[in-house]
Amino acid sequence: MFKRLQTKLTVLYAGLFALALSVVAVTVYVAIASNAQRAVRQELAATGTVFDRIWALRTQRLQDGAELLSRDFGFRAAVATHDRATVESAVTNLRQRLGLDLAFTIGVDGEVVGLDPGRLDLETLWTALDAEDGAQGVFAIDGQPHQLISAPILSPTLTGWVVFAAKLDEREMKALEKLSAIGLDAQVFTQRNQAWVSADQTPAASALAAFVAKAMQDKSRAPVRLRADGDSLVLVQPIRALDQTRGAALVLRYPMAQALAPYRPLMAAVIVAGLIGAALVVAASWALSRGLAKPITALDEAARRLQRGEEVSVEVTTRDEIGRLAESFNLMAEEIRDREAEMIHQALHDAETGLPNRRALERAIHDRLTGLSVNEQVVIGTIGFDRFPQVRAAIGYELATELVAKLGQRIADTVPGLIVGRLTTSILCVISTASDIEDALARAEALLPDLEAPLRIGGEPVDVHITLGLASAAKGDVDAARLIEHALIGLDQARAAHRKLMAFDPIAYGDPASNLSLMSEMLDAVRDGDLFLAHQPKLDLRSGQITGVEALVRWNHPTRGFLRPDLFVGMAEETGHIRALTDYVLTQAIEDQARLRAAGHEVLMSVNVSGRLIDDQGFAEHAIAQVMATGANICFEITETAVIGNPDIALAVLARLAEANIRVSIDDYGSGLSSLAYLKQIRADELKIDKMFVTALASGGTDALLVKSTVDLAHSLGMKVTAEGVETREVIAALQLMGCDLAQGYHVAKPLAVDKLIEFLDAWAIDLPVETESRLSA
Repeated sequence: MFKRLQTKLTVLYAGLFALALSVVAVTVYVAIASNAQRAVRQELAATGTVFDRIWALRTQRLQDGAELLSRDFGFRAAVATHDRATVESAVTNLRQRLGLDLAFTIGVDGEVVGLDPGRLDLETLWTALDAEDGAQGVFAIDGQPHQLISAPILSPTLTGWVVFAAKLDEREMKALEKLSAIGLDAQVFTQRNQAWVSADQTPAASALAAFVAKAMQDKSRAPVRLRADGDSLVLVQPIRALDQTRGAALVLRYPMAQALAPYRPLMAAVIVAGLIGAALVVAASWALSRGLAKPITALDEAARRLQRGEEVSVEVTTRDEIGRLAESFNLMAEEIRDREAEMIHQALHDAETGLPNRRALERAIHDRLTGLSVNEQVVIGTIGFDRFPQVRAAIGYELATELVAKLGQRIADTVPGLIVGRLTTSILCVISTASDIEDALARAEALLPDLEAPLRIGGEPVDVHITLGLASAAKGDVDAARLIEHALIGLDQARAAHRKLMAFDPIAYGDPASNLSLMSEMLDAVRDGDLFLAHQPKLDLRSGQITGVEALVRWNHPTRGFLRPDLFVGMAEETGHIRALTDYVLTQAIEDQARLRAAGHEVLMSVNVSGRLIDDQGFAEHAIAQVMATGANICFEITETAVIGNPDIALAVLARLAEANIRVSIDDYGSGLSSLAYLKQIRADELKIDKMFVTALASGGTDALLVKSTVDLAHSLGMKVTAEGVETREVIAALQLMGCDLAQGYHVAKPLAVDKLIEFLDAWAIDLPVETESRLSA
């Protein structure tokens, strides 16, 4: 609810004080109201008692007067003789002497003397007088309540009654009210037709009538009923009615507002004091909470700054808990700074050598690139230890690491201002600035002798042989990571070229990203049948006939044009897609061979199989099943090094192919690390001599000796020999003289699509340089 501690504390303290003040005010009010109510109750009860006493005295006085008149002989005689004038005179005389409101007689026959009978409920009155001697009580005359006293007239028998009546009007009630110490309100209520009414019939009296009726119905209460009615205390005191079937009550009412009026100044004083106290509490709470919240706010702000990595310190101004908290925070911030500095150092430095690591180097390169001037370039050099695994194996891991560290220190000492770091286990990186890459190459070449001087490791000199790769970039050319990558590629290019120093060559590197996308496009081409085969014929040097063809895959890319096979085939091997490509080539080769048969040409179809598939038994079984199902005449061309990776499985696969009558040809013999041991174990039908030996065959020399010895070796092992790269008639003649079996090359024919191949075979004819026995017999 509240975002600030200062506001929260102020509201809390002010709320607690307001709650306490409210409790005090309510307690005071309840005590005052209780005392006032108790005093009013006592006064009402006392006034009721006074009324009872006054009622009894007046009753006795009226009773005495009525009995005196009823016993007078002359009066009784006048009543008995119906001397109306005498009776009326006597009654009037006594009424005046006693100060009564009404005085009259009523005979047993119902005759009324001294009062108009129309003003009376004569039947009810006569019934009440007849029911009880000396009947008395409240009786309504002219709708107004009166206190009525009666006495029987005996002459000697009952001849009537003398009746005296005192009006219970407003004047009478005012007189009663004046006898009370408090300003109460007195009224007399009588019951008429089950309803209670008062003499004045005001709205307030009408509202009070319901309360009176309820109070009079409660027979379990005492004769005097004192209750609270809304904002007033009411005393309902039953009084005797002349008619016992009807009730009458004296009602005394006193408003509580008047009872509490003397205490209003006290309540006002309490409220004013409470408001002043509340204001003081709010002000004091605000000041106190501000004193508490200010250092806490400072701590909060310091914590936020610490979170942002800023250096912060909180001023300690007190020695209390908050002051100790501030001291603890400062200690924590200092320890965090130390740990953060250590973590940053570890994150940006190599743990073994202490040199900056790749992340630190990338940051430094980024800073250099950002601050470059127009004619400057950032030059990155990658320094690789030659034969580092062998050196490490010789001197151990610990000393090898020391060797790397000392070389980094030598570079930094030789060229001050260079940033030297460690990229990998055996590669260091230097960052410098030069006008161009040629300048950097010249400076690096001049430093090479000094950098390759032996280093003393473990007390012994250790030779240092390194290769450098350089890359440069101007501001905005490339980012730091890409520049380091270029320098590493330059190092690889230098090693591949057997040079000590070389700058990154983007042309030689090409576009690996586009080549990577080429693989997905190649898979689409395989699925869609966009690749095609070109077949290069093989010439039988004895018969002069074309007895075989080599299926070569070709791809005319829709946007890149014709692509060299070594580009996408090699990438297919590296990316694991060579199986899909080989399956396609084998299927297409079988289909093309079927078309050649249909055209009347039976030739052996050779298909190149990658060394990565030779030890794949799943591929072998699939190929065997496909060849046997179609009756194709297929030869698999493999390199002699294909079995080196997993020789047991590879040789078993080759044996399985031989059992299935699928011929095997050893391709590019002599171009790699030829092994007579593997050559002896491979069950091959053909040996193909690499074109690097065949091209210069006509000039004689060593190549001719090698080719001749290879032909003899293959024949002794039971294999035919095919010479690749035959481009002249002289080479064919030399091959014939050496006993070579087949020739393949541009002099025979270039690779041809199947339609062109059919046309070529249909028109084939050749005049061999050397006539062989097979041709002569033919």
